[in-house]
Amino acid sequence: MDFLPSDLTAYAEAHTSPESDLLRQLNRNTRAHIMAPRMLSGHVQGRFLSMISWMIRPRRILEIGTYTGYSALCLAEGLTDDGKLITIDHNEELEDFARSYWQQSPLSAKIDFYLGQASAIIPTLDETFDLVFIDADKRNNALYFDLIIDKLRPGGFILADNVLWSGKVVEPIKLSDRDTPLVLAFNQKVQDDPRVENVLLPVRDGIMLIRKR
Repeated sequence: MDFLPSDLTAYAEAHTSPESDLLRQLNRNTRAHIMAPRMLSGHVQGRFLSMISWMIRPRRILEIGTYTGYSALCLAEGLTDDGKLITIDHNEELEDFARSYWQQSPLSAKIDFYLGQASAIIPTLDETFDLVFIDADKRNNALYFDLIIDKLRPGGFILADNVLWSGKVVEPIKLSDRDTPLVLAFNQKVQDDPRVENVLLPVRDGIMLIRKR
């Protein structure tokens, strides 16, 4: 899901620090064996997530939407020595796949996986987060934002993925399209919220970078 021409995408990848061997294997096997592989963060976005995490040096990260565990490994790279990443997903069929790669990483002990609906799990978490990555069902982005904003420390950051929604945010909306209006509404909700400041980055399918004031 790239908006740049293929040659510019290749150029960007060639001038981005490489994936680790483990991430490269996870990337390749997700694309070969798992449905909807475009949900994978991938090389450039993965290095972006890692870079943000290293910049913040978070002690607590919340990830909403695990998929095959690639982004969790990337985000966990910047955790403090006593840090922890909590990742939530409802798809039990992918849990063993993700865990099989985490277990090959020295970061495995820092990753806690919660199976279930994020909307039910988040209110039970007694944590204050430094960084939150929202990358689950886009229809509930606004709900996830509302659930986590009070659990985010002042000065903490939220990253929300897929906010350009394959370019549909600037196209006429089809009558049958129920998702694009909700993506648009989430983007406007963030833009209008006085508790945060934000920048929409055209990285891959769009990432909204949000800082709590």
